[in-house]
Amino acid sequence: MLKRTISSLIGAPFILGLTYLGGSYTAFLVAMLSLLSLREFLQIGEHMGIRAWYKLTTLVSVAWLISLFIGGQEWTLPLIIFWLLIVLGRLALTYPKTQLLEASFNFLAILYSVVLLSHLYLLRQFRGIEWTFLTFFLVWATDIGAYLIGRQFGRHLLAPQVSPKKTVEGSFGGLVFCIAVALGFWHLVGGASWITYIVIGLIVGTSGQIGDLFESALKRSAGVKDSGKLIPGHGGVLDRFDSLIFVLPLVYYGLILLS
Repeated sequence: MLKRTISSLIGAPFILGLTYLGGSYTAFLVAMLSLLSLREFLQIGEHMGIRAWYKLTTLVSVAWLISLFIGGQEWTLPLIIFWLLIVLGRLALTYPKTQLLEASFNFLAILYSVVLLSHLYLLRQFRGIEWTFLTFFLVWATDIGAYLIGRQFGRHLLAPQVSPKKTVEGSFGGLVFCIAVALGFWHLVGGASWITYIVIGLIVGTSGQIGDLFESALKRSAGVKDSGKLIPGHGGVLDRFDSLIFVLPLVYYGLILLS
């Protein structure tokens, strides 16, 4: 617990500081987190007996990040399609050495670890610091609410095969906490209608918990406790940002639809 607390006290200001500064600072943060997450994701695959394409996935990830940072958003979808064709081509040319599971996992590695997480940069640059910080705060509020309510009132297990300690009551409590913080932010900051804040709260409160469960299912499939050992008390980058990975793109596109 002490290691976890110290890591949070150091890590949270670092993440929030680089996000607040925006521009190249946020780009550096996103690139660092994305590439570290990619490495952890591929290592989880290796624990499952899946061969990782470290060089190829890193090269494509760097190309994606560069196109994003220089403002070439029009290249992001073509890059995803190009990556899909590379994966399918490698499968076709090297089968049976390369199996469908291997190709699919390496394809997913970039989508999950890089494409989804890189929406932090898009959210910061095009939706502003207020919405970006709110997203962080809502994820943390969901975690805190789920823990407090689940510990006090939790009776019915939510997904026992994936996470035996999470309960339905805790999940609902996390959602309520998340919406409450969103409304509090609306009252203090404003900038949009209260309905928008409730919708964002619903998005974060649900998708964040699903993201957490997905990463837990991924680790259980590989038989590992943590995705890595980089962050003392937390595990790896994926362990710490699993909720945000699901939340960031949904908040970003949700704000586009609601604006």
